[in-house]
Amino acid sequence: MAKKEETISLIDTFSEFKELKNIDRTTMVSVLEESFRSVITKMFGTDENYDVIVNPDKGDFEIWRNREVVADEDLTNPNMQISLTEAQKIDASYEVGEEVTDEVIFAKFGRRAILNLRQTLASKILELEKDSLYNKYSDKIGTIINAEVYQIWKKEMLLIDDEGNELLLPKTEQIPADFYRKGETARAVVARVDNKNNNPKIILSRISPVFLQRLFEMEVPEINDGLITIKKIARIPGERAKIAVESYDDRIDPVGACVGMKGSRIHGIVRELRNENIDVINYTSNISLFIQRALSPAKVSSIRLNEEERKAEVFLKPEEVSLAIGKGGLNIKLASMLTEYTIDVFRELDEAAQDEDIYLDEFKDEIDSWVIDAIKAIGIDTAKAVLAAPREMLIEKTDLEEETVDEVLHILKSEFEDNE
Repeated sequence: MAKKEETISLIDTFSEFKELKNIDRTTMVSVLEESFRSVITKMFGTDENYDVIVNPDKGDFEIWRNREVVADEDLTNPNMQISLTEAQKIDASYEVGEEVTDEVIFAKFGRRAILNLRQTLASKILELEKDSLYNKYSDKIGTIINAEVYQIWKKEMLLIDDEGNELLLPKTEQIPADFYRKGETARAVVARVDNKNNNPKIILSRISPVFLQRLFEMEVPEINDGLITIKKIARIPGERAKIAVESYDDRIDPVGACVGMKGSRIHGIVRELRNENIDVINYTSNISLFIQRALSPAKVSSIRLNEEERKAEVFLKPEEVSLAIGKGGLNIKLASMLTEYTIDVFRELDEAAQDEDIYLDEFKDEIDSWVIDAIKAIGIDTAKAVLAAPREMLIEKTDLEEETVDEVLHILKSEFEDNE
């Protein structure tokens, strides 16, 4: 009865591992053979005189042991040798020095050997699955996947893909307005695969610029076909994004193709990104023109570039300044990210006003020297230039207190009002 139970246990072992995902037949046979050899080595100290034949299709195997025939009195190692008397019981023609090959019934090794085999197999299979998972998702980095939300924690969400693999979407990689319930489907891009101690962790992201790019590739056939290229992306997740596109075919309007008829193509992307506003602009290698387009919807009057320091001084009419900066400074921040230039915005002054300008050093009696130095450090050295610069930009760039900036603006305004 015990032998039958052990045989059943071995058949179960095969049927379990036959169904494993992501493991091909050749690898399966190799793992099973290695596992048997591992158990044999633990029992006898070596496996070199054993032949292991695995047939995973039938769910069976054979183990054959090769031993040298020795005289009865010379028998010292029953695992590697067989006495002449025992050999002749198998076949009377055996002589000393010949090799006997006989089948070994693994079940006769006992329960411990079978348990050892199952543990060894489980360990090797787990290692294989981890390697397979790592390789599979390493190839998927930068691609969008859909997965089911399985568990929601404070700092991350656990998702399950179609094959039951576990994926992580950290809170830091979620759009601020994201909200999911267990059982819902979430869409994200594979950001990276960590593999610490051979324990792969697949990290997803919804805030990556690549996620936005892949969404456009899915929604806009011309991008997928290579007729339109996405050149640059700048994104503040959940708030606003700017994407620069280019077409190599003059007959195709890249911006129009990306937006779609009445916004049909971009609406789906905006919904997926929790109503993130998306500005699509035409890319150009002319950096001055590119900055102008990046600051849309503001209309730029003139630009002064410093290509070495990658800085741009942009002059606009007073009513355009707030458009260029945008709500919470988002527009100018995204324009800087997109063009990779530091952009400073100034109100446009007429020539007469510029002629009447006064250097900041002239105000040392009324404004502390360290305050003047802080303003000059950001490239502004005249009174009119300070008054032309947006208040929010002065506070941010100079790192001065709001009250200090307001006091400076008051002093400078008073100077020109007095002159008038």
